[in-house]
Amino acid sequence: MNNTIRIKESPGDKLLLLGIYVYLVVCSLVVLYPLIYILSASFSSPFAVISGKVWLYPVDITLIGYEVVFKNSQVIIGFANSLFYAIVGTLVSVTVTLMIAYPLSRKTFYGRNLIMFLLTFTMLFGGGMIPLYLVIKDLHLIDTRWALIIPGALAVYSVIIARTFFQSNIPDELSEAAEIDGCSDMGFLFRIVLPLSKSIIAVLVLFSAVGYWNAYFDALLYLKSVDKYPLQLILRNILLLNASENPTNITEMMQRQGLADQMKYSLIVISTVPILLIYPFVQRHFVKGVMIGSLKG
Repeated sequence: MNNTIRIKESPGDKLLLLGIYVYLVVCSLVVLYPLIYILSASFSSPFAVISGKVWLYPVDITLIGYEVVFKNSQVIIGFANSLFYAIVGTLVSVTVTLMIAYPLSRKTFYGRNLIMFLLTFTMLFGGGMIPLYLVIKDLHLIDTRWALIIPGALAVYSVIIARTFFQSNIPDELSEAAEIDGCSDMGFLFRIVLPLSKSIIAVLVLFSAVGYWNAYFDALLYLKSVDKYPLQLILRNILLLNASENPTNITEMMQRQGLADQMKYSLIVISTVPILLIYPFVQRHFVKGVMIGSLKG
């Protein structure tokens, strides 16, 4: 016999639930449609793109946009550089963030409130672009790979999230118990804290990887050698080069415009796919880490 008691929903509750579902569907379509359109346009013919025939699925499927992009050897170099910046930069950033956030989460750490105030202060006030450039220049980092890694290695927002996570999930009693058992501070960090912090580490990795992968303006400021350019800067140069060539007649102008549009969509897909491939693997930890790390503090 089924003793489950079901509460009957009122018409108002049903109407509200229906409205929520409709709203979520509309939001999903608003987010997904541009991605679908860009993907379809990248596989469509230039004439179909420029004439507006593409709106949902590819028309006159072709790979000419990708062929033109990958014929440029600089794209492969830029892809490799972006991978280097994303991997090395993420390792440096996550390591530095954890080294700062964990001590700040411990009540026994003297001066932690002052240090946290100084870190937060930098979120409100900054020297600006020119003083930062002069600092990078005085450190002899101009036109080096470290110019794209070191300046953005520490994000105060990430420190706050990680510190809050440690405060909420690593109790002082656990540290005291480990100390009684003879565990050192470094041993406690590597053997207990980090294994229990997979969620927040996944959040930090995703934040850092996306930031370094999309690095564009810093590369434009600090890098001079083309062989050090990240993918974003290489793609920008390809589009500018294609746009700078003057057509001789209207037909050629339309062809170049169509090819430029298709190249643009192809470049967007190429630069977006790596991050889209990474996200599903960290999505579960990402949601949990952000929620836990933002509840208290």
